[in-house]
Amino acid sequence: MGDNETYWECESCQMENTSEDTECCSCGQERPASKFAHIKVGLVLGVEAIPKTQLRAVRVSVTKGASVDDDADDKNTLTIVTNAKNVDKAGLRVVVAMAGAVVPGSSGEMIEATLFVLFESASGYALFERIQSEEIGQELEEVQKAALDLAKFGRYIKLKSFAPFKSAAHALENIMDVTEGIVNDHLKSFLELNLPKPGKKNAAQLGVGEKTLAGQIKSILGYDCVSNETVTELIRGLRLHGDKMLRQLKEGDFYRAQLGLGHAYSRAKVKFNVNRSDNMIIQAINLLDQLDKDVNTFSMRVREWYGWHFPELVKVVNDNYQYARCCKLIGNKANLTEDALPELEAILSQDAIKAKQVISAANASMGTDLSEIDFTNIEAFADRVISLTEYRTRLHGYLVSKMHQVAPNLSALIGEMVGARLISHAGSLTNLCKYPASTVQILGAEKALFRALKTRGNTPKYGLIYHSTFIGRAATKNKGRISRILANKCSIASRIDCFLEKPTSKYGEVLKAQVEERLKFYEDGSTPRKNTDVMSAVVKELGDLDDEEAPVAEKRKATDADGEKKKKKKKSKDVDADEESAAEKPKKKKKKSKGDDDE
Repeated sequence: MGDNETYWECESCQMENTSEDTECCSCGQERPASKFAHIKVGLVLGVEAIPKTQLRAVRVSVTKGASVDDDADDKNTLTIVTNAKNVDKAGLRVVVAMAGAVVPGSSGEMIEATLFVLFESASGYALFERIQSEEIGQELEEVQKAALDLAKFGRYIKLKSFAPFKSAAHALENIMDVTEGIVNDHLKSFLELNLPKPGKKNAAQLGVGEKTLAGQIKSILGYDCVSNETVTELIRGLRLHGDKMLRQLKEGDFYRAQLGLGHAYSRAKVKFNVNRSDNMIIQAINLLDQLDKDVNTFSMRVREWYGWHFPELVKVVNDNYQYARCCKLIGNKANLTEDALPELEAILSQDAIKAKQVISAANASMGTDLSEIDFTNIEAFADRVISLTEYRTRLHGYLVSKMHQVAPNLSALIGEMVGARLISHAGSLTNLCKYPASTVQILGAEKALFRALKTRGNTPKYGLIYHSTFIGRAATKNKGRISRILANKCSIASRIDCFLEKPTSKYGEVLKAQVEERLKFYEDGSTPRKNTDVMSAVVKELGDLDDEEAPVAEKRKATDADGEKKKKKKKSKDVDADEESAAEKPKKKKKKSKGDDDE
């Protein structure tokens, strides 16, 4: 069995014949010309504990169309029959040597293969060596069982070398490289120092958990890397017993390093900034809208309730907040005298005339009298209205400051309230920046849009952006034009706010100036500035070309897109021309008017 024997199989009687036979020795049929020769490779097991079934799995991964001959009496011998064109004896010899077997060949020597495992812990890189033992099986189930018990696992694998990270920043840098499959200098020097150089005599293998990293190590350093289930189970055991296996670390250092690196890695991946959380904007604007409704409802209730006693006060004091404060101050109108004039002036914004009108109206009031318990309840309810109104003012200030932190450019362009409503309607600033300008334009007018599509009527020209001052200032025929320009600038501003690392409102200010110039262009025909010139000036002003390259490129793409759309506009006459074209070719102004009239 030890020698390799070439044979061919007869198709009629399935008799095995040697390569020297030109015809079957049993039935006499000639050997077909297309019949390939086969090779019997006798695998002599070096360890009795290794079953033949495992070697079957080994040869399946190496050979194609192979079969196993179990007729041999020797339990340590397994014969693999395979097609001669598909078999790779050199590769088969190395793979089988991993299982502790020998492949008879020219030398017939035993090939020893050592498996090393790279463990990327939060404290540093560790290299473990698998201990060859006859007591421990090679199958995956045995490895899984051994990984749960520290005593068995310690006899199965041992620490060869450990290289701790210098600092938390160094650990974060290395773990980011590992996840991206990058072999940095620290890892490269660690492996070259502790692993034997790859060669024919050294059949060492390196087990790596990350397949991308394993491929990079193999291509750069030349080590034979393995990322199978067995290696995964070994790394799982190392994670479980890492604090015990790495004896260089003090008690608790392993888990503290994991916790710190986990937080740092998550922050680096998500790039989360608590000061730029748009979720707070969504909650604040929703609460602000609800407070507006509640304060208005409660104020109407106070006016109606206190109006039974002092109906003339409604005609003098129109503001809800001032009315509630006057209601609390006056109480019973019969007790109101000239001594309360300074307090009334303070409530009514130092308006002495209106304060005197309140006193004179109280003296000549036709309202009914109320009991003390009625005044107590009215005063308590007025207190609630006052507190809600004051809280609404504070909430508005909070929302304005939050918008300046999260979306400064969008706030500078369209205002804090409209910008917050756009973010709330989109769900987040990230979702808003993904929307095209056409979607931003009608955001908030979905009902009108679907109704128009259903009835085949005219679609709406604007949604939430209608509350912007630009739409109100534009002429009736230019409202659609300005809404398109404003939606385009809002889309750009939201993208800059979402992806700009250093918040600044410079871009929003120049975008607002561009909308003003376009509004002025529609009124008197003055030439607006070019988009690229405006954005380049902002980049130059900020003095940070590297961080602002992406927004500038985006603006240039938007300008190019406007140029491409311009060709279509010549045919359809439905939308605006490009800014530069509009300035150079004023004849097309008539086409723009027709396009907007068609809308």
